[in-house]
Amino acid sequence: MAIQTVLRIGDPSLNKISLLVDDPCSTEIRRLVEDMFDTMHHYEGAGLAAPQIGVLSRVVIFGFEHNPRYPSAESVPETVLINPSIEILSTEKLTDWEGCLSVPGMRGRVPRPSRIRYTGIDLEGQVIERDVEGFHARVVMHECDHLDGILYPQRIENLAEFGFIEELQLHGRYQAAPCDSSNE
Repeated sequence: MAIQTVLRIGDPSLNKISLLVDDPCSTEIRRLVEDMFDTMHHYEGAGLAAPQIGVLSRVVIFGFEHNPRYPSAESVPETVLINPSIEILSTEKLTDWEGCLSVPGMRGRVPRPSRIRYTGIDLEGQVIERDVEGFHARVVMHECDHLDGILYPQRIENLAEFGFIEELQLHGRYQAAPCDSSNE
């Protein structure tokens, strides 16, 4: 178990497509997931994808009961999702602020479908399938984008809604949570 270095935007590894995991129950994947949780908790993130720590495997983790960085967000069950897939359940899109450990100190407003179904495999080899909406759906889509080499700034439609947290706050465009910092 160890806190890993999170790759930042500009690192070419973040733009690569991750490979399917052959054995979700392997010791190697269990160690990877432990490191991912240690890293996510250290930075108080809502989720983390394996590529963010330099491992090009289709593994994401997410979840929290209460996160000081997202005080108004509903809780999201702590989940390990291996080889995930997403099905869009609604044509309605919601636009909201996102941040990322790989894009530190910045925020952007990203449109995403309001409801999805995600499926994947957990560390015991069991299939997970959930229909979710709101912040839960946003977190899953954000993390799964990493598996396809996509960072949230690539999804922003209006670049006037993207910037450094301090500048957005200074100009009244972004209201941060009391504990919000550049490590998102």
